[in-house]
Amino acid sequence: MIQDQQDGRHVLIEKVPRGLFIAGQWCPAREGATFEVADPADGVVLTRVPDASPEDGIAGLDAAYEAFPGWSQTSARLRADLIRRAFGLVTERSEEFAVLMSLEMGKPLAEARGEVAYGAEYLRWFSEEAVRVQGRYGANPEATGRMIVSQHPLGPCFLITPWNFPLAMATRKIAPALAAGCTVVIKPSELTPLTTLLLVSVLEEAGLPQGVVNVITTTRAGEVSEPIIRDPRLRKMSFTGSTPVGRALLEQAAGSVLRTSMELGGNAPFIVFEDADLDRAVEGAMTAKFRNIGQACTAANRFIVHASVAEEFARRIAERVRRLVVGRGTEDGVTIGPLIDERAVTKVGLLVRDAVERGATVWAGGHPIEGEGTFFEPTVLSDVPATARILSEEIFGPVLAIRTFADEDEAVRVANSTEFGLVAYAFTESLSRGQRMIERLESGMLGLNVGVVSNAAAPFGGVKHSGLGHEGGPEGISEYLTTKYTLTADPFPADSI
Repeated sequence: MIQDQQDGRHVLIEKVPRGLFIAGQWCPAREGATFEVADPADGVVLTRVPDASPEDGIAGLDAAYEAFPGWSQTSARLRADLIRRAFGLVTERSEEFAVLMSLEMGKPLAEARGEVAYGAEYLRWFSEEAVRVQGRYGANPEATGRMIVSQHPLGPCFLITPWNFPLAMATRKIAPALAAGCTVVIKPSELTPLTTLLLVSVLEEAGLPQGVVNVITTTRAGEVSEPIIRDPRLRKMSFTGSTPVGRALLEQAAGSVLRTSMELGGNAPFIVFEDADLDRAVEGAMTAKFRNIGQACTAANRFIVHASVAEEFARRIAERVRRLVVGRGTEDGVTIGPLIDERAVTKVGLLVRDAVERGATVWAGGHPIEGEGTFFEPTVLSDVPATARILSEEIFGPVLAIRTFADEDEAVRVANSTEFGLVAYAFTESLSRGQRMIERLESGMLGLNVGVVSNAAAPFGGVKHSGLGHEGGPEGISEYLTTKYTLTADPFPADSI
């Protein structure tokens, strides 16, 4: 048992399996290698887990391939019941999941609890979708036969999840795959593997058959992933992570014409028009920017604020940001935890320094925090020039950067002037302008007068370099299904009636 010395909380780390999960068995890596999982708040090692080799990865695919025929033929109701049992177990153990995520990733405990609820909801949602896969039947237009359109599970899937939402990103991929009748090899981030290992132990407890879900933990991501991706038995890959890595994976997937879902980087605009309710806009900004310490692909990255309200908006935001409490995620009252590692702190610091050197004004924060852990002050910048790197690069940290605009056309032009298009946010009291934003902003999702858009019942996905496909909603399960069209001879030809 590992005790958090800061706040007296206990985490049953020994309850988390420290093994690869292949064909229903927890096992060490073939080469016996392991790697450390550390708490970013102080660098203390929580535990060690197996460091899988390429051979371990292929063993996981072997198991998924062998399990696919049986699982795909299991009734939708039985699949739904298993996923629903997993939802209940995750919910029952919500505090354990929350504390574990806070320890291995750093997010404040209140937010970790929110992620447990959000992540568990994907299990509940897709348990309901499992029994709603539909097709259609009818005469073709020429009345020469009957068309049958049916949906079928794709096959073995390779799921690659990031470190920033270790539970929700796993359930968002595993749940629809299982609901559709697919089998899975999942590779969590080496920075936060423990949550996925605990989740899979819960699935095992819920009655998961052998080989249906297999887990590979490794620090050799590219070396282990490529043989799996290039194997012709694999039929689907789902990846959440950076756009450069996504491009490389797509190149590997092209050889097998592999079905892919790619949730990649973002550079979300947050537009505040002159008629916006500033109280609402500030509240939305605090959530859209500082949730998860700013480490989210959906985080607002560029605050595009009308010149007439920019100073007041900056003042109100700065007042709120100065009240944020920085510390270990498991401490009571903490609202900003550590960044994931030193590289993240260095990157955020470089972006802030570049903006300030180019003329930006610092309203709050602006510096890394000295001492143990990987902390950065929550920061507000205004008067950020268009040439600053912080407006073109994904920040992934607690920094809110404001630039101004003069009219709607300029706001839209600035918002769309990026290769990314995951999510956008717009605040206005004008119904007609809000409708125009739906049409004009180039993004897969839009928060209109709200700072959070994610929901298990809604399709999550972007356009341009932010990705391909969708997760969540009815669209989410379709990513794991293939459509088959069958033409049958007309059973009722006209001359037989």
